[in-house]
Amino acid sequence: MTDRYAVIGNPVAHSKSPWIHSEFARATKQDIEYVRLEAPLDGFTRTVDEFRRAQGRGANVTLPFKEAACSYSDELSPAARLAAAVNTLAFGPAGTRGENTDGSGLLRDLTVNLGFPIQGREILVLGAGGAVRGILGPLADAGATTIVVANRTVARARELVQRLALPMLEACALDALAGRNFDLVINATSTGLTGEASPVSSGVFRKEALAYELVYGRDTAFLAMARACGATTSDGVGMLVEQAADSFSLWRGMRPQTARVIAALRAA
Repeated sequence: MTDRYAVIGNPVAHSKSPWIHSEFARATKQDIEYVRLEAPLDGFTRTVDEFRRAQGRGANVTLPFKEAACSYSDELSPAARLAAAVNTLAFGPAGTRGENTDGSGLLRDLTVNLGFPIQGREILVLGAGGAVRGILGPLADAGATTIVVANRTVARARELVQRLALPMLEACALDALAGRNFDLVINATSTGLTGEASPVSSGVFRKEALAYELVYGRDTAFLAMARACGATTSDGVGMLVEQAADSFSLWRGMRPQTARVIAALRAA
């Protein structure tokens, strides 16, 4: 019998997840079907319940429902509990387990695919939205000495830092970074999607810094500026595929190889 999975979001038509998981299934010889489900903004729970009744085994959750998925879960992994956000649901006889694979996916892309160890690094994370919630804990656990969360509205960054209560976390405003520079700068603001200018100046990059854009498939102003001042750059394709592989592993008990899928997405 074919096991059914889905990605749930609004909007969701752009999602690459069905293709990625189909490639994983083909490579690992798993019999699954994976579909897109666009839930009404006020209908996340109803959409998940209907999918479960239709024999759904699990789901990925994307914007704007990661917090709703956290509330929906009967059991949370440590990463999901810390983030207070869930991007992977696994349905079982005992209830629903909520997981957050955003941070583990980013960490694997950084350390394995890009060869960029986190131990001892000073990191700047731009933005304090939902995408940031899942990545701060894993970056801290990997040994970052400083993680500055900079946001246009500094109160939002402070709220996030205070809630996580990790000793290396610090909040500041985007316009308060003068004179500071970092080994790794992660852009999690919406500028990559909107086409706006980089949220920071080139002064934030140390020599041999890595600039990482969570948006994938676009040469954003942030990446162009970083490249112009000599930083190494990467978009978020690797994170997208690696977090999907972690979800697949949770559901199917095996972690697929990712290099070929990442390469195919980059080529496309």
